[in-house]
Amino acid sequence: MRAIAFYEFGEPEVLRVVDVPVPEPAGAQVRIAVRAAGVNPADWKIRSGALVFGEPTFPQFPGAEVAGVVDAVGPEAAGVAVGDEVIAWTRGGYAEYALSADVAAKPAGLTWTDAAALPVAVSTAAKVLALLRPRSGETLLVNGASGAVGSIAVQLARAEGATVIGTAAPANQDLVRALGATPTPYGDGLVERVRALAPDGVDAVFDAAGHGVLPAAIELRGGTDRIVTIADGAAADLGIAFPTGPGPRSTALLGDVAQRLARGEFRLPGAARAFPLAEAAAAQREMEHGRGPGKVVLIVD
Repeated sequence: MRAIAFYEFGEPEVLRVVDVPVPEPAGAQVRIAVRAAGVNPADWKIRSGALVFGEPTFPQFPGAEVAGVVDAVGPEAAGVAVGDEVIAWTRGGYAEYALSADVAAKPAGLTWTDAAALPVAVSTAAKVLALLRPRSGETLLVNGASGAVGSIAVQLARAEGATVIGTAAPANQDLVRALGATPTPYGDGLVERVRALAPDGVDAVFDAAGHGVLPAAIELRGGTDRIVTIADGAAADLGIAFPTGPGPRSTALLGDVAQRLARGEFRLPGAARAFPLAEAAAAQREMEHGRGPGKVVLIVD
């Protein structure tokens, strides 16, 4: 099968198409004929060498989320059969086939590209919200509410009854409003704008975008408690939580979000920016330097 690999850290051009054996599922794994694979910020950070876990070995095969059709099942796999359309977390998802033991059913009304945009965003949003615990009647500030993770966080928090204020670029204010949050722009004057929108204060802050918002978050909270960032390396110096590692892989939550999207109750922040599998370098370059609310996705024919 075709897969994308890299044999050294570097610019997107180190990504290459390689031929590797089709993997065989073991235990509770299933094999998925991939239709679409999500591209995430961690992918280019790992490829560039900016994010390294332990002693690096090569080749490495990027890709943490896919949508596709089950074409083989391991001996301990339950509740899934050959021919099922699924969404999954995986490793090495930039490929024609991928293995996973963490799959949820893909609703018939959800496109492959939209489905592939979900697993990492859902698990990351769930991880942070579990730390912040926004409750009904509380106000959550989401910095970067129009992004893949931020938009899911907004909608999950709203589903729990929380009021959400979401920051975004001026062009994305209507999108944030459509997600169910009260929008406000990034930048100077944020503290004053948020205080005007939430005169009783904010109860928690989720920084999904960086842009140096943490000092404002501390001022709004009056301290560092119930502030979490996934995007600002200054967190440690400021005493802010910066969780690392994968979020909880709740297939029940992933399936629920997928169903809500298919029913029109949830929405993604924009149309996917799709690239063929062989153009993985261009896709990662778009993720690293591009702008736009939609997810970057690789299409596998």
